[in-house]
Amino acid sequence: MNQLASLLLAGSAAVLLAFGLIHLLYTFRGSKLQPRDNELLQRMLVVPPVISRETTMWKAWVGFNASHSFGAILFGLIYGQLALVQPRVLLGSPFLLAVGLALLCGYTFLAKRYWFTIPFRGILIALVLYVGALIAAVA
Repeated sequence: MNQLASLLLAGSAAVLLAFGLIHLLYTFRGSKLQPRDNELLQRMLVVPPVISRETTMWKAWVGFNASHSFGAILFGLIYGQLALVQPRVLLGSPFLLAVGLALLCGYTFLAKRYWFTIPFRGILIALVLYVGALIAAVA
């Protein structure tokens, strides 16, 4: 099996894993994901979203950030493990390769449109590594 493709896929997965772990840390530690406006933070702590009065915007914000982190961590762990330990399974599955590509394309779009430079560049690197692995696998 193509070792270059395997290493490129593992590198792509490692980028997402690192971003997911950092994002999870920032979700529960420090103030990096808090609004700069303290009045807004105070309102988020008490105002519920329209969908339900059983939570607040702050609790929803924390939950969304944590679950977003879990997705990146899951991708990083599963695709990294498959790339390094079971590359034939990953590289032999058009379904898994398409799902990974779709996820990275989706994250790239979201990062460009809604996030900021650092995650956009990191995810773009992961996408380039992933596409490079796909090219190496067919070469």
